[in-house]
Amino acid sequence: MVKKPVKYSVVDAFTDTPFKGNPAAVCLLEEERDEEWLKAVAREFNTPVTCYLTPIQDSEKNTQSNPRFRLRWFTTVAEVELCGHATLASAHVLFASGLVKSSIIEFLTLSGILIARKIPAREKLDGSRLLNGAAEEDFSIELDFPTFSVTECDPTEIPSIPLTLNGASMINIKKTAIGFIIVELPSGQAVADLEPHFDELLKCTARGVIITGIAPHGSGFDFFSRFFCPKWGVNEDPVCGSAHCALAPYWSTKLGKSDFLAYMASPRGGILDLHLDEETQRVQIRGKAVTVMEGSLFA
Repeated sequence: MVKKPVKYSVVDAFTDTPFKGNPAAVCLLEEERDEEWLKAVAREFNTPVTCYLTPIQDSEKNTQSNPRFRLRWFTTVAEVELCGHATLASAHVLFASGLVKSSIIEFLTLSGILIARKIPAREKLDGSRLLNGAAEEDFSIELDFPTFSVTECDPTEIPSIPLTLNGASMINIKKTAIGFIIVELPSGQAVADLEPHFDELLKCTARGVIITGIAPHGSGFDFFSRFFCPKWGVNEDPVCGSAHCALAPYWSTKLGKSDFLAYMASPRGGILDLHLDEETQRVQIRGKAVTVMEGSLFA
């Protein structure tokens, strides 16, 4: 049987400007595909992450339930357990296309059920409304993600970090529960200026390295960060939502606050609005996205 063409979109996440933020390819599947096909398509798109959405039918026909989709994420080399920017891109495609009418979508993923909520531009962060309103298509998306605990690093786990960072000064080094290392530099400007050694990054025991620093005075941000993960086939992830599952509790401890405006200082750049719920150990990640390409896969 000839399979139907698969509709796809390429979306730039955590930005409202094309060719900024982090690109993700979002493929809408009517049925599950085998893993080799999923990997091959991810290699074809060659974006940091390609993701696949499959609708989950409600067997009980409960019209009050939120629409649900199975969501999987692939880099060019492997499936990943959690991806923030591709989840935001997926929600953007579903909301912007009108494929879902609800303001809430539930994604069934390797990291459990993740919630995406459509936030009209006229709604402020505190839930109140702007008086002058805004166009209906102008919206942000809020993701509800788990936090990642941050703990001390054993020196044997980080032998190559000084070489990795090309001699940059370090203030602090931590590790996360999912195998990333967090390195704090003296300033956000040092984060933006960093030119790491990717050969050394590949030798690092960590799955990836998050670089962060306090934002420059007057920038309007709380902290800057960058994320390097060549082991996953991505030297630098332009804007990594899941890294902020660790960065939010890290900076909450340092700054004594729960709300942050964060900037990922990669060459493409991206903005994330964060709220840490210490009681539930969840982090709300809010951002915008823009669709830059649409088409069909015929393979």
